[in-house]
Amino acid sequence: MCRMARPRKPLLSRERIVDTARALVDAEGLAAVSTRRLAAELGVSGPSLYNHFRTKDQILEAVADSVSAQVDLSMFDADDARDWRTALHDWAASYRAALTRHPNIVPVLASGPGRRPAGLRLADAVFGAMVDAGWPAAQATSIGALMRYFIMGSALGSFAGGFVDDEAAYDPADYPHLGQAHLLAERQEVIDGRAFETGLRALLDGLALQYEQVTAGQAAGA
Repeated sequence: MCRMARPRKPLLSRERIVDTARALVDAEGLAAVSTRRLAAELGVSGPSLYNHFRTKDQILEAVADSVSAQVDLSMFDADDARDWRTALHDWAASYRAALTRHPNIVPVLASGPGRRPAGLRLADAVFGAMVDAGWPAAQATSIGALMRYFIMGSALGSFAGGFVDDEAAYDPADYPHLGQAHLLAERQEVIDGRAFETGLRALLDGLALQYEQVTAGQAAGA
């Protein structure tokens, strides 16, 4: 009677390591990631990870890039009909959505794209679309930076979530305008989403005014 073959463990790969590390970062934060912990989660020996990543920092860089890869860039495609303002709006919304799914990796992403392929593709798409729309290269660079500051900042913490749900914490004698502040935390997603949309539209309104000046200047100099 022949024995049934024992199921083989899935082969270790960069993708498995990154997926496992990302889940760990999401659940417990950056400090939870170590080669020893990852090896245990993956059911492998620690040294086997070094066949794919030399350091923990490289793993975290790969996790960060996997989140950047979740951002929709289709609005910057040459055959997409959206104008530059609508494209920026839709891209920013997609970017924030990716970051809110994985907020613990934001500090790594905030350091810039470095050598990360998905992060560089993102930067290239935004810059190229702005230049193609008629923005001078220097201003296109500034727009990319401005949008990153705004989107990253919105994902680093929750305004509404920063208020405790204890009504007694907001004595009207000390805080006469915070009588409803204890209700903010339970409406965190709605309030933070609305704040992001308000700020995004204000940014785009300001950029639209600058764009009118840019195009008028280009027409006058033609």
